[in-house]
Amino acid sequence: MTDDNILEVRDIHTFIGQFHILEGVSVSVPKGSITVLLGRNGAGKTTTLRSILGLTPPRTGTILFNGTPINGRRAFAVAKLGIGYVPEHRAVFKDLTVRENLQIAQRDRADLERKADFIFELFPDLKRLYQLSAGNLSGGQQQMLAVARALVPENQLLLIDEPSEGLAPVLIEQLMHAIRTLAARTTVLLVEQNFRMASQLADRYTIIDDGQTVASGSMPDLVRDDALIQRYLGVA
Repeated sequence: MTDDNILEVRDIHTFIGQFHILEGVSVSVPKGSITVLLGRNGAGKTTTLRSILGLTPPRTGTILFNGTPINGRRAFAVAKLGIGYVPEHRAVFKDLTVRENLQIAQRDRADLERKADFIFELFPDLKRLYQLSAGNLSGGQQQMLAVARALVPENQLLLIDEPSEGLAPVLIEQLMHAIRTLAARTTVLLVEQNFRMASQLADRYTIIDDGQTVASGSMPDLVRDDALIQRYLGVA
């Protein structure tokens, strides 16, 4: 592990039941960067995030966070190290208010108080809707709440899964602005199917295909490589 990388995933193999989902995934995430996992649907991107967090533990391979091996730890223990997770499909608690959704993310009772100004600067709607149940929020507002919830505790690394899914273009632009802003203080590992969004946000990329890492590097290099984009992402 280099001093510049907050996270290194080395040749992990993850099974779900009898199915061998990840067959050799490696990812390096430099500190202070936005790194994106790219690949077609079913390639293994979400399973990679879940493997890092310990929700779907890898059977073999190594995951290092700040130089310390973390594979084999329970998910709550990994989270306590300073890794936040924004799952696919938002997963907010719809019967709880915005305030309650944020409160349950606290590791320390003062976390929300310390972070409230920053969160409401990023997502002004959440301040206005603070006492409203999450089930009454729009899809875009629920996505903002899901990201905000991961910002409540002091996290060094955020794992964000498909944040733009199902959002209108104007909301995607708002979300991109928010991710850029929070990345100034927290490293981000992002799964994103929207290549336009990913290419404008990320510093680095890793492409996963059929459960294996097939390419990685700087995002500007990928944007110029039409053949690589067509081969693994199928976008123009």
